[in-house]
Amino acid sequence: MTKYNIKIYKDIKVKMRDGINLYTDIYLPCDPEYNTTNNTPILLERTPYDKKALNLTERYNYFCSNGYIVVTQDCRGCFASEGELYFLTQEAPDGLDTLDWIGRQNWFENSNKNVGTFGTSYQAWTQSAAATQNPKNLNGMIVNMGGSNAYTSTVRQGGAMELRFIAWAFWHSASNTNSSLKSLETDLAINSYNFENALNNWPIKKGLTPLSLIPNYERWAFDILTNTDYDEYWMQPGFAIDEYYDDHPDIPMIYVGGWYDSYTRATIENFVGLNKIKNSEIKLIIGPWTHGTAQPEITFSGDLEFGQDASIGSFKDFHLAWYNKWFKNTKPKNDSNYLYDAPIKIFVMGSGDGRKTKDGRLFHGGYWREENQWPLKDTNFIQYYMNNDNILSKTKPNTNNSSTYIYDPNNPVPTIGANISSLAGVHPLPPGTKNPTDVPTALRRYSIVNPGGYNQKENKQFYGSNHPYTNLSERQDVLSFQSEQLTKNTEITGPIQCVLYVSSDSMDTDFTAKLIDVYPHSDSFPEGFAFNLTDGILRMRYRDSFKRENFMKKDEIYKIKIILYPTSNIFKKGHKIRVDISSSNFPRFDFNPNTGEPIGLNKKQIKANNTVYFSDKYPSHIILPIINR
Repeated sequence: MTKYNIKIYKDIKVKMRDGINLYTDIYLPCDPEYNTTNNTPILLERTPYDKKALNLTERYNYFCSNGYIVVTQDCRGCFASEGELYFLTQEAPDGLDTLDWIGRQNWFENSNKNVGTFGTSYQAWTQSAAATQNPKNLNGMIVNMGGSNAYTSTVRQGGAMELRFIAWAFWHSASNTNSSLKSLETDLAINSYNFENALNNWPIKKGLTPLSLIPNYERWAFDILTNTDYDEYWMQPGFAIDEYYDDHPDIPMIYVGGWYDSYTRATIENFVGLNKIKNSEIKLIIGPWTHGTAQPEITFSGDLEFGQDASIGSFKDFHLAWYNKWFKNTKPKNDSNYLYDAPIKIFVMGSGDGRKTKDGRLFHGGYWREENQWPLKDTNFIQYYMNNDNILSKTKPNTNNSSTYIYDPNNPVPTIGANISSLAGVHPLPPGTKNPTDVPTALRRYSIVNPGGYNQKENKQFYGSNHPYTNLSERQDVLSFQSEQLTKNTEITGPIQCVLYVSSDSMDTDFTAKLIDVYPHSDSFPEGFAFNLTDGILRMRYRDSFKRENFMKKDEIYKIKIILYPTSNIFKKGHKIRVDISSSNFPRFDFNPNTGEPIGLNKKQIKANNTVYFSDKYPSHIILPIINR
């Protein structure tokens, strides 16, 4: 394949409809004499993470050297661009204005007039937000691990707050070098603050953390924390992509996700929702990955190893294969490694032998498989009932049983592995540092909660764990229901929900559900290994509707439904299926104070006596998507 030289135009001002300039770099492919080439496609990425960061520019140079014009832009209020950042909502109009601007440039006239977008996480949101405006200059998308509806999952979930985006406000404001954002004193203050301090004293108080020194960040952080009803605020295009599917252009799109990504549910929702109503080719690929641009090339998630087949290969070449097909009408030999025929390609986890690898991980294994629809055509949704004596089975209980536990917000169940990202802290500046840019935030950032699958046992590496580091199932506020050892391999692939019958002596509380694969004891793991596959939460004031609160009556029994993220896993013969029920999963989610006060603004917190029922009249159960082939 021809490799092109590159000419870069930096910090071009692109004026938005309100007069704000967003600074933009343009990478133009050139011949050996550095004359720009014609009839080339265009790729756009809009980022809040600094368009000149090395991990980004390496991709831009690669795409450009392979014959693509690359346009990259700092989002509003980020790094070189003017204005103030307001989380996500600005990206729909700014994205549309940028695409319109591209269509007016001379190099656009000399291109082949195909414009595609790419990017991960926030850069996936920027793509989808722009697409809600039905832009005329958008011809293809690669959306890697992005949102569908910020309220229903990824920012909030089940009425609770995913605290990762409050953490994001702290560390992103610390890393953002926008010249108008903060003084040197403010920069030193925010870069000296660790979000673990906020978690240790949750909830944060407005005006009393260093975030208050950056008012626009504090404003939107408290907005997403305290706007708890699903209303017009959350229905804005930048938040609620799924509310605007009809306005989305009918173009080729591929949605990339991971079973341990923070956007698993959203990735599948986008694929399903758009595939139903569009005629263009829309595809989905989900690996066993956690969140990030590099993760599709990696073979492990948390303490689970999946083998070399789990890697997608070169994620940059994956992008080129997709856009070469649609924008260049070519299919280089290497591209066949990345393209697939069916609409869906998934990695089914769990074919490994459970040995300990040289890196200390459990070899869980797995394999790729192509599918034609979601949920899979031959899915059998089977109810597994919670019974007395901590038993999970297909047999419905015929006696009246229940379990009551005390949920104490001062001692929440710690998050051990999860579909999570961005819940990070920042290590302190070295003594004597006079300017934070001397020791960039990115080099000091670390994960407070690690994503992926982990043995569900407390450990000092997991925030909130306490000595003597017991199994979560041993906690008095965790109800564990476990099947008998399986007599054959059992595949679970698809959406999952947990139906509970519950009561409480508080007017509001939470219930959580977690699906766990329990390995038998082995020489590699003599104490066994029980790892998280997926989880979910429901805040009881939103059990009837996310649009309005409805508080509980003391000790009244309610039927509720908890949505867990989809997954794909083979529970091998000899394993057990386990479901853990509790009322907290912190700091993945904010904890419920049980008082009924406005969320995020509570002044007190109390213990709650929460009860789960499992009887003929109140048959609590989990619905698992069983695949028999």
